[in-house]
Amino acid sequence: MLLSKNKRQHMENLSTKDGVIAALAIDQRGALKKMLNKEQYTGDEDCAITEFKKLVSKELTPYSSSILLDPEYGIPASQLRNSKAGLIVAYEKTGYDTSESGRFPDLIDDISVYRLKEMGADAVKFLLYYNSDDNDKINQRKHAFVERIGLECVGADLPFYLELLSYDNEITDNNSKEFAKIKPNKVINMMKEFSKERYHVDVLKVEVPVNMNFVEGFTNRDDVVYSKEEALEHFRNQSMSTHLPFIFLSAGVSADLFQKTLYFAAEANSEFNGVLCGRATWQNGLPAYVRGGEEEATEWLKTEGRKNIEDLNKAVFETASSWHSKFK
Repeated sequence: MLLSKNKRQHMENLSTKDGVIAALAIDQRGALKKMLNKEQYTGDEDCAITEFKKLVSKELTPYSSSILLDPEYGIPASQLRNSKAGLIVAYEKTGYDTSESGRFPDLIDDISVYRLKEMGADAVKFLLYYNSDDNDKINQRKHAFVERIGLECVGADLPFYLELLSYDNEITDNNSKEFAKIKPNKVINMMKEFSKERYHVDVLKVEVPVNMNFVEGFTNRDDVVYSKEEALEHFRNQSMSTHLPFIFLSAGVSADLFQKTLYFAAEANSEFNGVLCGRATWQNGLPAYVRGGEEEATEWLKTEGRKNIEDLNKAVFETASSWHSKFK
């Protein structure tokens, strides 16, 4: 693949000098509100979300190659990030359209790729819920949607990070044994689709192809779905499904499990190119913020949060491949 001079520079801004993406994600909006509600927070939610993002950005970007934020709450946080950390900004509204079937996305009303570039973004991230087994009418709408964003990124000469989340219309619990059985095909099929040149995607942000809680050796349950060798084969097939750089999302699992998953991917010779890790790094800092405000949250981020990200970085740097080899 070819990269323009400007896109390559932005890609370098987002990764280590060796071409590994060790990015921190805190573009959550609806999820953060749910977390605050769970902690029975009684203050101004919008203010709390903005302030917590600022703390995470200030304290953890010294240990990240880049940070993913949203334009609705995250721009003040972007201004507090470490000067060496690149900036990825989300383009989609939180969640998806629930008024019709298909989990259709929508863009933030007063934002464009050009405006994200003016905000200092090194890349644009777009989240798409995708079911490769859905009917063609639904998926063609989604294909066209991504095509438009890809061309917008080409026009602005910014890298396009496409985040893909799989789902099924019949199995609503993605953590279930039933979904675990069909997950590998769904993840791999959507990666193949959006690796096509027509979408102008530069980096895929994806799930690991299996539910690690159902992998032999990773669980105490009797009803495993995948033997160790079967799970390794799914990781190998995922890696071979795309010529694009791809990075793993943490999907809210524990920091320990996510790190173990990266080593497992490396054992499969997966040529993934880094991570964009969110809640596995900072989620336990939010209760600290609710309990003790900025002071207690800062202390947690300086200690436990830093340890989480440094432990993750160790795993990433020992397992991930450079994206440099995937572009001319």
